[in-house]
Amino acid sequence: MLAALLTRLDEEFVGLTPVKDRVREIAALLLVDRLRQGFGLASSRPSLHMCFTGSPGTGKTTLATHMGELLKELGYLRTGQLVSVTRDDLVGQYVGHTAPKTKEVLKRAMGGVLLIDEAYYLYRPENERDYGQESIEILLQVMEAQREDLVVILAGYADRMDVFFRSNPGMASRIAHHIDFPGFTLEELLRIAGTMLDREHYRMDGGAREAFAEYVRLRMAQPRFANARSIRNAIDRLRLRQARRLVAAGGVIARDDLMQISAADVRASRVFRGGLGPAQQDPGQ
Repeated sequence: MLAALLTRLDEEFVGLTPVKDRVREIAALLLVDRLRQGFGLASSRPSLHMCFTGSPGTGKTTLATHMGELLKELGYLRTGQLVSVTRDDLVGQYVGHTAPKTKEVLKRAMGGVLLIDEAYYLYRPENERDYGQESIEILLQVMEAQREDLVVILAGYADRMDVFFRSNPGMASRIAHHIDFPGFTLEELLRIAGTMLDREHYRMDGGAREAFAEYVRLRMAQPRFANARSIRNAIDRLRLRQARRLVAAGGVIARDDLMQISAADVRASRVFRGGLGPAQQDPGQ
């Protein structure tokens, strides 16, 4: 089963070689730790709390799910389920509200992995009435006292996480594994798009593939590009444009028509007409 999980890691993650190498190192350490226990050798549970840094859409949440499954298989977690939260799930807006919210999240995550996305937003020193510090203190206590039943993963941009750790040395001391997720190259993003299209039984002809490569090059240079997340959004928009084209054409729609993405479907994106404004969200167009 462990080998199958690691194989799945290679199959499901395009690129990210340093990330996958680090996961294999952690898996090997834990496997050897279990073997040492079996032979009666000195063994202590390694610290498993982690920090994932990188841009949006680089696979941090997906890897957190894999880590839960891996740690369950190795006997380090009871259930291995992933509970993903942000500041809003942990911090209250008035006195006495934060502790119950944080404790409820921790209760749901016990036995598995708690992923806190954009964890640096828990700490807002500029606001004297902010209750994020209360949540941090509760998290610190549980991360130490119940580390055999919970793995906490903090995620966010690297520079902001560095500031967060400098401001919260107690949290920094509890994080054993720091894994940085690099952004994807153009070639990797096109492979990701191909995998997504294959999974949903769509295909592009040569002209559409050429147009989509041009689209991705343009989109990578524009604001709010979110790696694989933007590719997912782009494919959703392609499906909408394809559907509109097929229905507008009228007549009988054949099976092959339902699968085919045309160059016109790709080039209808406004990215080719000047792109997105800096204040706009990523609509995948």
